[in-house]
Amino acid sequence: MKVLVVNCGSSSLKYQLIDMQDEKLLAKGNFERIGEKESFVTHKVNGEKYVIKSHVTNHEEALKIVLEQLVHKDYGVIKDLSEISAVGHRLVHGGELFNKSVAIDEEVIKKYESCSSLAPLHNPATILGIRACQAEMPGVPMVGVFDTAFHQTMSKENYLYPIPYKYYEKYGIRKYGFHGTSHQFVSKLCAEMMGKPIEELKIVTCHLGQGASICAIKGGKSVDTSMGLSPLGGIPMVTRSGDLDPSVVTEIMERDNLTAKEVNTILNKQSGLYGITGLNPDFREIELASYEDDKPKAQIAIELFTKTIAGFIAKYAVSLNGLDAVVFTGGIGENQFNIRKKICEDLAWAGLVLDVEKNKTRGEQLEITKPNSKIKAFVIPTDEELVIARDTKAIVEGNY
Repeated sequence: MKVLVVNCGSSSLKYQLIDMQDEKLLAKGNFERIGEKESFVTHKVNGEKYVIKSHVTNHEEALKIVLEQLVHKDYGVIKDLSEISAVGHRLVHGGELFNKSVAIDEEVIKKYESCSSLAPLHNPATILGIRACQAEMPGVPMVGVFDTAFHQTMSKENYLYPIPYKYYEKYGIRKYGFHGTSHQFVSKLCAEMMGKPIEELKIVTCHLGQGASICAIKGGKSVDTSMGLSPLGGIPMVTRSGDLDPSVVTEIMERDNLTAKEVNTILNKQSGLYGITGLNPDFREIELASYEDDKPKAQIAIELFTKTIAGFIAKYAVSLNGLDAVVFTGGIGENQFNIRKKICEDLAWAGLVLDVEKNKTRGEQLEITKPNSKIKAFVIPTDEELVIARDTKAIVEGNY
């Protein structure tokens, strides 16, 4: 069985084709700037990269070109589109309607569409992706895998906000959490690496990338997580603010006479480490600048980032009533070893003993603590697309 994994943004379409017989990645790519004049797709096969410039106005046109690359006479990986057995879609916000992956039909699309007010930038885009696949591959089964589903095991006291209860009842305003597929994937691998049943473990997973979230996992289930109603909450990110005193928002709105939409743009795209430093919104550049004496804002931003993460880990150790392991994943978590070092050093009081030499790794799956460490720490590269493909295969075959 070959599964096509599709992840649609408002102007992008990421994809992977995976052969589920051995879970081998056959091809992957990203169609960027959909709807703009300079749109293009970067297609990767066997370490080779092909860039195809093509002006497309919508996701359906983009998907047609993506499918053409998969069967291309020179670098295609399948002979015919009929070899694609199913399509797995990354769906962002399922609200309280979805607590697991589902086979996509019109009823599912309708329910998912009803959650669009909770993720106005994400849900409509993924619906476009579903419709594009339906048009180009009629009859091929499709599955939706939700970012939010893994966190539906949180208890009410951990997902409710201390605001009038009517807003939860009327509008579903509560904490939902994101990166669920990543947190689930790396926590399972962590248990395997520790040689223990996940049901016995208390784990905090740190998905650190452009977007970043922390998750407390007990017995394989999400207990609490840092992102909230939207992916804006939690720790400071590259361009997102993370948690704030609500008065910060109202004060800015009143002083600069801003609309809700305008202040939302500021908090999502102009804040975080980028907002503090004024440097390019690239974590690597900001971290490098933090080692320069004349870049004090970069130093402050990195300290804020790492100490907030350590603070969330400590908070979740309380929620879990103990802590067995911390996992680092995502682009920053997997590759920026000095960031991991800072976070782990702030947890030394809890008995986490970092192995500094082992920690000097990028993108490698391994333990980075010493044998006498009371809390183990691991670097585990995530693979959200593989989780989507596995769920898709299981649902299509009736084994989910």
